[in-house]
Amino acid sequence: MKFILRRLFLLLLPVIIGLSCHQNSFNLEKALLRTERILVEVTSVLEDEIILELDESVEESSIPEFKNLSLASWNIQHLGRSKTDEEIWEMAQILRHFDIVAIQEVVAKDPAGAQAVARLVDALNRTGSQWDYRISNPTKSPSVYMSERYAFLWKPSRVAIQYRAFLDKERENLFYREPYIAAFKSKKENKIFYVANYHSRKYNDNPQEEIIHLLDYPERWNTPYLLIAGDFNTSEKDAVWDSFYKKGFKSALNNKKTTLKWKCDGTGYLNHPIDNIYYTSQVELHQANSVDFVVSCENLEHARGISDHLPVYMEFSLR
Repeated sequence: MKFILRRLFLLLLPVIIGLSCHQNSFNLEKALLRTERILVEVTSVLEDEIILELDESVEESSIPEFKNLSLASWNIQHLGRSKTDEEIWEMAQILRHFDIVAIQEVVAKDPAGAQAVARLVDALNRTGSQWDYRISNPTKSPSVYMSERYAFLWKPSRVAIQYRAFLDKERENLFYREPYIAAFKSKKENKIFYVANYHSRKYNDNPQEEIIHLLDYPERWNTPYLLIAGDFNTSEKDAVWDSFYKKGFKSALNNKKTTLKWKCDGTGYLNHPIDNIYYTSQVELHQANSVDFVVSCENLEHARGISDHLPVYMEFSLR
């Protein structure tokens, strides 16, 4: 920020001197035009500096180097045409650390959502690793305003997708946005595991009535290795999860706030602990956390242009 202020002063200093030395309208007009050009440059500098600060913030958040598989889950608010190339690049800088990424809230009403996912994968491919991806069809929802697409992104060097990723059509009438399921084979362990990508209905629409229908997913997909990743609009302390815990499921995160407020207040900029990853007993958790790409209140407005949720992740192996 000091660099910006120094550069701003140096850019405007000749104009200030010119305005004080020249009184006629012609010179004044020239000075004003030059000031306008300088302000355009300053705006560009400020935007670049904000992006740089966010990139540095991601590094400062110390996303670890993983020895085992890593799965990230991110509700990227309205992922579609509204995302700029700079915002897409910032997302890639965050997600490049992981092996598999489950994304919620891909825009479904036009092709821009799928195109934004492709743009994100293209950006990831420019970070040093090869990526592949699948995008779901629009969910069957009570209205077009609720319908979304999901996406899976992954590094083929680490995992291979099995079969075809699919929406849970058999239970589409039980969910506002039926989960998107994919099977992957770990290249290190040579074992197949399933990931269910899920965005529940809103917290005041009783998401518990949907969540309970995830309980028998290990039996339905005939797997001891299941991870359910997404935005659940309720915390891991909700009573709906008791049946899951009795069955051996665990939550990767505990009491970790993952949504962003509109403005900073006395308690910071984070709000509700609703994004998480739940996993079966045969999946071994090594570590889990959220990625705070906001870091400070000064970045909040820009960060909300990317998403109103933090990504969450877990490092795991298969027993």
